[in-house]
Parts: sequence; C-alpha cells; structure tokens
Amino acid sequence: MTDAAVADTRRLNSKPQDLMDAYGPPSNFLEIDVFDPQIVGVGRNRYTTYEVRMKTNLPIFKLKDSCVRRRYSDFEWLKNELERDSKIVVPPLPGKALKRQLPFRGDEGLFEESFIEERRSGLEQFINRIAGHPLAQNERCLHMFLQEEGIDRNYIPGKTTQTAAPAPCTFISTSRHSKPGGNVRTDQCQRFRANTTLAPGQN
Repeated sequence: MTDAAVADTRRLNSKPQDLMDAYGPPSNFLEIDVFDPQIVGVGRNRYTTYEVRMKTNLPIFKLKDSCVRRRYSDFEWLKNELERDSKIVVPPLPGKALKRQLPFRGDEGLFEESFIEERRSGLEQFINRIAGHPLAQNERCLHMFLQEEGIDRNYIPGKTTQTAAPAPCTFISTSRHSKPGGNVRTDQCQRFRANTTLAPGQN
C-alpha cells in the first residue's frame, strides 16, 4: 500500500468533547411551556388561565427566563396583532368550542378537565411556532405577551428595541403537568416573580 493510501485510510484526530458540548443547550434554543391551568371566577364569569414560561438564549429576547399567566383571549390578541403583518403566516389557535358553552350541557363544558388539557396542548404548540418565527421575534406584541406581567392593549405596534438579529432556534419540549404535592414549574415561576423587579412602565 502506498503512503498516500495509508494517509487516506488513517483516522482523523477528533476534537475532545467536554460535558457542555455533549449535554449543554444548543447555540440557539427556545423553550416555552404552557402549563398549570387554573379556573378563575365563579358562575358565568369563570375563565381559565395558563402559566406561560419561556427559557431561551436568543439575544433578541431581553429576559432569558420569564414567567407570565395568560388566558385564551390573550392568545387571540397576540394572533390578531401578528396578522397585521402579512409577511407572517400565523398558525391557527385551538378552536373556541362554542358548543361547550351551551347552558344545558351535562358536563363542565369549557371547564371539563379533558378539554382544558386539549386546549393547553394546542396553545403550547401555537406559541412555540409563533416564537420560533424569525419575523415574529421582532414584534413588540410577542415580547409583551411572553415577558411582561400585563398586556397593554393600547400599545403602539412596532418592532422591538433589542438590537440583536433574530435567529433560527432549536425547540426543547419539557412540559410538566400538575401533580399531587406541587408543581415544579409553578414553584419556579413563583421564585422568578419574587426575584424580578419590573422596570418603570412594565407593571
């Protein structure tokens, strides 16, 4: 065998891989969980809210770990705001389930446990698809929805003031649901709120 052939068959020296390379998050990642549904109010004024937690290392987002509570109509608001921009193809929301709102049903209607879980899953898919869109990442409404406690319906639509360019990202699905004895994600969100000071105009 010639020296050239030996060189061709020789294995390349591989770069040693440390633990961060092997098990660390991708260079661009985005993780959004919708979980811990809670029914608020009584009678005809009842509605369900969901915890929305985002973890990311994308520089376009000011906060890398944020927690807010949203209801279905807040997701509708976000969808309508994004549809102002025809360049963004906005995915559908899970349906409003009008038949479940009839007054003489034999079950809990909108508050049936199986329906709430189905809606939670649909909302989680919706917000992950939206937040992963490079154009949507520039929109102020998305940042407000994900990272501010309250939603200012009178805000001025526009682009975020963050200077970093949006980037494609890897989604990490880590949804956890409520279990007897506590909810890991909820406890983390409560600690996040306790340690977060809102800037003027964000409350």
